[in-house]
Amino acid sequence: MSTSNTSDVFSKMLKIQLVATLSVAVLALFVSGLHASVSAMLGGASVVLGACAAVAVAKRGENNKDASAILINLLKAEATKILIIIVLLVVIFKLYKQLVPFALIAGLAAAALFSGAALSRLKV
Repeated sequence: MSTSNTSDVFSKMLKIQLVATLSVAVLALFVSGLHASVSAMLGGASVVLGACAAVAVAKRGENNKDASAILINLLKAEATKILIIIVLLVVIFKLYKQLVPFALIAGLAAAALFSGAALSRLKV
């Protein structure tokens, strides 16, 4: 997979994640108000930022041809993504006092689910 093709796939995936997050945030705004909408945005943003960090880690080993090195690099990228999401969620829970947990989880889930769906649908 070429670098430009990889970048295109990841940028499309991030766009789909952002659209899913915004959709949940708008729905939360109408159903539960501003704090629910902000909570949904924060949940989705934590996944998007985690994915961006994972892309940066994955690109470091892009030229490697050894199967075990590729697998280890992908595992590092996934671990980085999960760690970033956890750290951001802890910070969000600590700092945002008007947090609506259900909306946060809905935003997080939408971004996470649609990222997998986006990658499975995109032509690589």
